[in-house]
Amino acid sequence: MKAFENFRGLILPLDRANVDTDAIIPKQFLKSVSRTGFGEALFHDWRYLPDGNPDPQFVLNQEDYQNATILLARNNFGCGSSREHAVWAICQYGFRVVIAPWSGEGKHRIPGFADIFRNNSVKNGLLTIELSPENVEKIFQSIFQNPGLEATVHLEEQTVTLHVPQNQTFHFDIDPTVKARFLQGLDDIGITLKEEKCIAAFEKKHQTQFFPI
Repeated sequence: MKAFENFRGLILPLDRANVDTDAIIPKQFLKSVSRTGFGEALFHDWRYLPDGNPDPQFVLNQEDYQNATILLARNNFGCGSSREHAVWAICQYGFRVVIAPWSGEGKHRIPGFADIFRNNSVKNGLLTIELSPENVEKIFQSIFQNPGLEATVHLEEQTVTLHVPQNQTFHFDIDPTVKARFLQGLDDIGITLKEEKCIAAFEKKHQTQFFPI
């Protein structure tokens, strides 16, 4: 996994809540045994008309948002099934960050992201940023007023800065362990390999002895 570096990218506004994984990557595309080629099927049922042509009304097909690398959505993004393919499709299309808000308070609070989707994102290098509903609404409104709006994501400082006439900066929280993984570019295998010497020493010490019968 590549280390996450600060970057500036175009924001795509997906103004929908409860976007489930079947909408992100429909079930008919899960037959592949390869982990490649899912980007073309991202949001397939929304993205394409019944005749297979791109739907010009869907935001992903609009000229202002071509080559976007930051996806802005509403709460409960990635709900539904646990398919990791949803994260693969988002990453392979070219998105590096997804931003979503929580909704409600207390026992009725709905997170910005479904837990399994968030965990799959960590494993695949997709940064999920949860902001307050008020701040996400501000970003949506800024995009609608300035199509083609870009932002800079600074992971070390945990900020998202909108490049409007007067820059707006929003701070986000992130688990320190997850932050370290992204900054160092470590997936689960990379974290394990950091302890390779200790693992080898343990195996050598506890090596099973086999004796002939």
